[in-house]
Amino acid sequence: MQDVNAIRLILPAVAGLSAALIAYGAAYVRGDLGGVMQYLRARGALRRLEANGAAQEQLAARSALRELGQQVGDPALAARLLPLELLAGLLVAVLVWRLFARQLSTGPRPDIQERMVERLAHRLGGRFTLADLNRSSPLNDEQARVVTTRLLEQGRLTRSGDTFELVPRRAGAGHPTP
Repeated sequence: MQDVNAIRLILPAVAGLSAALIAYGAAYVRGDLGGVMQYLRARGALRRLEANGAAQEQLAARSALRELGQQVGDPALAARLLPLELLAGLLVAVLVWRLFARQLSTGPRPDIQERMVERLAHRLGGRFTLADLNRSSPLNDEQARVVTTRLLEQGRLTRSGDTFELVPRRAGAGHPTP
């Protein structure tokens, strides 16, 4: 359970910091993705020139790259919008925290467990035992007993000793197909 608590703290923090960093990056370039791509192409061209050893063209390309970087980037705007960027990160962190908390509080859904048991039964030819269910599914002994009991009560399974068998479905019986 402590692993879940650690993940519950780390995941929203990482998501929030990532969102804040993305917002900072977007503000830094004023949302100009085309300008960023142009800068990256110019930087790639400069690296190719450096690899080829063309000294005169390198100076011109380095100067053009510096100018392009000053046109695309706006560190002052990004700094002024820092509270907004951090607020966006906090909002994402809270949303992830709530989503994670909701997933933990709802617990296992019975309909999902029932479908899991039915699919396993179909894979095993319509017959299975609790040992098969424990070996081939994430359900523990208690969950497997509860689910099979529920399916027996609903008439979707029959029991013969230790073996459970799927009841064939009739068309329009009201049960969704797996």
